[in-house]
Amino acid sequence: MKIDPSNPADLSAQIAGAIRDAIISGSLIVDERLPSEAELADHFDVSRPTVREALKRLAAQSLIRTQRGATGGAFVNRLSFEAAQPQQITTSTLLLSMNAVSFETACEARYALERACAPLSAARRSPDHLATMRAEIHRQGQPGLTDEAFCASDVAFHRALVDGAGNPVLSYQLAGAVEAMQPLMNMITFTARDRARIIALHEGIADAIEAQDAIATAEALTALEQETQTLAQSVFAARAARR
Repeated sequence: MKIDPSNPADLSAQIAGAIRDAIISGSLIVDERLPSEAELADHFDVSRPTVREALKRLAAQSLIRTQRGATGGAFVNRLSFEAAQPQQITTSTLLLSMNAVSFETACEARYALERACAPLSAARRSPDHLATMRAEIHRQGQPGLTDEAFCASDVAFHRALVDGAGNPVLSYQLAGAVEAMQPLMNMITFTARDRARIIALHEGIADAIEAQDAIATAEALTALEQETQTLAQSVFAARAARR
């Protein structure tokens, strides 16, 4: 593991990158104990606080974990798809908000990704996935349900559809699409949407999934996308008219 002291980049970032590369390449394996802070400081010829900052960066990425005690230290973590999802969601949310991605573009991407799950989910969904979708549809129809609760139920419904594909890589990749994009879309469209219409569209998706009809599932998702785009256009038009 090497760094370039003449490089203007932060030394702690360079050290974190060198250790991350060693983990990715297999030079450092899962559950292996990293050298101590003092040993790493000697190896990279830097101060211990610089090493400590590098280890904090790696811990924030869930690449290492620390343990206390005589047998403690920093260890290479086994990163799972489930554990990595929150970071994927946070990154997706920040990218969308900081880069001013248009609603139309985000909506197009979000439903294109979910339709990719349609044939797999239709073929592989478990009774639990289907039961979750039905339960969320029932919840969405409850009187007095707040907009925040409706949004959370909406996310849970689509999360069940995606997870029903039985593919952890797809579930990870779509975590940002469903759990980052969906709430942002709901924030824009909730004032214009007809809950009964959304529930009916959700029922169409669930019916297609239950029938294991991949084509009908994709078509139902497309209908929901078109409804979402139409709602957004009406909201934006109303805002423009008030200016």
